[in-house]
Amino acid sequence: MKRALLFFDNLGSSVMRTVEEAGSVLLMFIDVLKWMVKPPLKLDLIIKQMEFVGVKSLFVVVLTGTFTGMVMALQGYYGFRMFNAESMVGSTVALGITRELGPVLTAIMVTARAGSAMAAELGTMRVTEQIDAYYVMSANPVKYLIVPRIVAAVLMLPLLTIVADFVGILGGYFVGVPILHINAGAFMKNIVTIVSLDDIYNGLIKSAFFGLILSVAGCYKGFTMTGGAEGVGKATTEAVVLASVSILVCDYFLTAIMF
Repeated sequence: MKRALLFFDNLGSSVMRTVEEAGSVLLMFIDVLKWMVKPPLKLDLIIKQMEFVGVKSLFVVVLTGTFTGMVMALQGYYGFRMFNAESMVGSTVALGITRELGPVLTAIMVTARAGSAMAAELGTMRVTEQIDAYYVMSANPVKYLIVPRIVAAVLMLPLLTIVADFVGILGGYFVGVPILHINAGAFMKNIVTIVSLDDIYNGLIKSAFFGLILSVAGCYKGFTMTGGAEGVGKATTEAVVLASVSILVCDYFLTAIMF
C-alpha cells in the first residue's frame, strides 16, 4: 500500500512539475512576442545571431545532409533492385530529404550546436549576474538576449534546410549514378515528376517551427537556470534533450496535418 501511495505521489509530483514548466515556457514565449513587436528593432543583434545560428552551422548541416542522402540512395537501391525499380531511388531520396530528414536532421544538428550554446551563454550570464545588470539599467533582458536568438533561429532554419535538401539530393545522385550505375535521366526525371513544390514548402514550414522550438528551449533553460556552474551544464543538457524530443513530437503532428 505504501509503495503504491509513493508511486502515485511521485507521479503526481512529476506531472505538476511538467505542467508548471510548460506554463513557464508559455509565459516566456508570450513575453517574447510582446517585446518582439516593441520598437526599436535590434537588427544588429539579430544579424549577429543569424550568423551564429546559420553561417556557423553550415558545415555540420552540409556534412549531415550529404551523407544522409548517400545512405538513403544506397539503402533504397538494395530494396528497389529486388523489383527492378532502381530508377525510383532518386525520387525516394528527394521525398525523404525534403519532407522529413532535411528539416528534422537540420534542426537536431542546430540544436546540438546552437541550441546548447544559447542555454550555456544565458546560463553563464545568469551565474555572473549579467542578466540582473540589465534590470538595474532599466533594460529588459528578454528584448536584448532572447528575442534576437529566437528570430534568428526561425529565419535561419529554413535556409539551412534548403542547403540540406540540396546537398542530400546531390549526395544521393553521386551514389546512385556514378557508383551504382542508375540511369541519370531516369533518376532526375522521377525526382521532377514525383517531388512537388508543396513537399519542399511544407518541409520549410516545419523547419521554421523547429527553429522556434530549439531557440525557445535553449533560451528558457539558460535564462531560468539555477545552481551555479553545475547548473549551467545541467541547463545545457536539458535544453538539448527538451528541444530534440519536442522537435520529433512536433514533426509527427505537422506531418499528420500537412500530408
